[in-house]
Amino acid sequence: MRNLWLFISKYNAFFLLVIFFTISLILLINNNSYQRASVWNSSNQVVGAAYERVNEFSSYLVLGKTNDSLAEENARLRNLLKSSYYDDSVKQVTVKDSVLQQQYTYTVARVINNSVHQKNNYLTINRGSKHGIRKGMGVIASSGVVGIVLNVSENFSTVRSLLHTETKISASVDGNIGSLVWGEGNYDSRFALLKDIQSHLTIKKGARVITSEYSLFPPGTNIGYVSESDTRDGNSALNIQVKLDTDFAKLQYVYVIINLLSEEQLNLEAQNKIE
Repeated sequence: MRNLWLFISKYNAFFLLVIFFTISLILLINNNSYQRASVWNSSNQVVGAAYERVNEFSSYLVLGKTNDSLAEENARLRNLLKSSYYDDSVKQVTVKDSVLQQQYTYTVARVINNSVHQKNNYLTINRGSKHGIRKGMGVIASSGVVGIVLNVSENFSTVRSLLHTETKISASVDGNIGSLVWGEGNYDSRFALLKDIQSHLTIKKGARVITSEYSLFPPGTNIGYVSESDTRDGNSALNIQVKLDTDFAKLQYVYVIINLLSEEQLNLEAQNKIE
């Protein structure tokens, strides 16, 4: 102990320099938005790179199941290609289709960090701003909804999971629209709660739950199915337990949804606010 005190007293000027420098740096970051943003982006890059290295090993443990899942997804998409159909019409007719236009594109990303056992869960993916990813974009897996992009750096993004108390998604069951939430008295990663469904309706167990047209996700995106439908919120609305399609504990690959019309919609809505 005596030698320790001698060492500290001998180099006290250096230790004081380190302490005051650290305090100054903390004050600078906390009181300047530009420096704070720069530090966040830098730390996001470093942490993201570290997560990616660790995940490279763990991903091998489920490589077989991941490949099977990707193969099934590719097969489903190939079934939708024009080349998978044939024309059995007798008369040849030329049709110029000017009605259908593409609204959504999908960017595949690998999950390099993921939590499922917290009250508020997040994912980190290996796609960022240079890949066209922006805050607020929806994220899905081949099975269903995953979450919403929260923060973005050049090469990585963090995603606020569906398993988060602040995540709220407009969902539909049997044509009736409600709000899908998670964490209200239940922190099981397999289930969520569909609220605000009118109490006089009869929702059968096993009914499919999908995103509504008011969601930032493409309408009809899978969420899950009704597992319990008899709990009530007072006397005005049903609280429906939903078994989620997505197995969050096994997520390896996800798709970030890019809405090609979102900028036009936001600009139009901004004009309404100005008026």
